[in-house]
Amino acid sequence: MNKIKFILFTVISTITFSVVAQEDDLGPLVTDRPDATEASSTVGKGILQFETGGLYESFEANNVKSENYTFNTMLIRYGILDNLELRLGWDFVEGVTTINDNKLNNVMSGLSPLLLGMKIDIAEENGAMPEIALIGHVFPVFSASADYRPEYTGVDFRLSLAHTLSENSSLGYNIGAQWGDDSPEAAAIYTLAYGYSFTEKFGMYAEVYGDFPEDSSANHYWDAGFTYLVNNDLQLDTYFGTSITEGQDLLLGIGFSYRVRKK
Repeated sequence: MNKIKFILFTVISTITFSVVAQEDDLGPLVTDRPDATEASSTVGKGILQFETGGLYESFEANNVKSENYTFNTMLIRYGILDNLELRLGWDFVEGVTTINDNKLNNVMSGLSPLLLGMKIDIAEENGAMPEIALIGHVFPVFSASADYRPEYTGVDFRLSLAHTLSENSSLGYNIGAQWGDDSPEAAAIYTLAYGYSFTEKFGMYAEVYGDFPEDSSANHYWDAGFTYLVNNDLQLDTYFGTSITEGQDLLLGIGFSYRVRKK
């Protein structure tokens, strides 16, 4: 519980150093967090955007409980063209195992593999035609700490699509594939998220997502959360969820996104 308080304190402390941005034609920032569904648009040429936070996950089976605390889930997005952005991400993770209520001393901690990638806009929304973007990432093995270093270099790609349903609601979904972690097998991935804006500043979302590995059982999850737009360049978020299949009992997260405008 102290770690959850630490995450909250870190987020609040960072926000206090943010300045209120002037309004202009850029409109509110569009983020790739907190949901698993990546946005179907890039940040724009010359725009630098930081998206970060912390999350807690737990799973218990046969009196063995695994807990993961992920700190500073940083994603940095920079637009090099109007329709192309570069992406850089790195997480610090701490894993704790408890057996029959006895916490083990061999705590795992360290950096997860570095995320390197790009996103490119393919099509704007036009009637029944959704907004479409293509996203690709690579996760080099050497970039991870020993405790979280996978056997294989990870790769993923996905198409991100979005439809405007009404003035206050939208539907986003991703389809793609991934390779990596400790298995060379491919897995198809999907996400489906519904978003609703109660006001210009306060919104919510709910989604399902998962994967279909070639030689393993499918994994399905759901989560939901809330966002608050402090100003057009700063958004706060919080979310919760769990798995539909086995693998996750609880997911809790909190974070924020901040856009740095070009001068």
